[in-house]
Amino acid sequence: MFPDPACHSVKICGITRPEQAAEIFALGADAVGINLWPQSKRHMSLSVALTSLQEVAAKNALVAVLVNPDAALLDAAVGSGLFQAIQLHGDETPHEVERLTNRGVNVIKALQVRDAASLLQIGEFPCRAILLDAYNPGTYGGGGHAFPWELAVRAQEMFPTKHILLSGGLNADNVSQAVQQTHPIAVDVASGVESAPGVKDLVQVARFIAEARAGWVC
Repeated sequence: MFPDPACHSVKICGITRPEQAAEIFALGADAVGINLWPQSKRHMSLSVALTSLQEVAAKNALVAVLVNPDAALLDAAVGSGLFQAIQLHGDETPHEVERLTNRGVNVIKALQVRDAASLLQIGEFPCRAILLDAYNPGTYGGGGHAFPWELAVRAQEMFPTKHILLSGGLNADNVSQAVQQTHPIAVDVASGVESAPGVKDLVQVARFIAEARAGWVC
């Protein structure tokens, strides 16, 4: 199950080359995100994922990333059996999340963080896993922007039963410090380990994973 509350996890998000999934897991990642939002630069269609990632998904955690999905795409992703979690990265409401959790779906709700007041929305969502990303109006993640990490610490203090995942502006140079300061259950990176949108630089992926784990050890 991703995220696993018993351990710290690293998620590499937004691959566009299916063969990179196995390569990323071989480097030690705990999860790989598949972006099913058609407007994303990191989009992979569900049909491509289904035809190319079945073997990988049988042994590893894939996460479907969706942005304001229509019912057909959402149901197809949930029913595909390919994903261990559904990450909602748009303007989905607490009621929509509740309907999914009532179906037994493992939901990660991504929220943009601008200031301390924006943390209050965390308590409105019934899912345990909350991914905190940078405030970036008009976009839905993957922009490479960070937010003040002390807000992630504050979020965990305000909602101690939630599983906080940290995203936004992370890369191999800063993830160790971010982990040491915020102690998230998981970190999530997309643009910070890329040579081009959706194309992961495996050297940077390896560095990112190593630096994240070093931060948790400290």
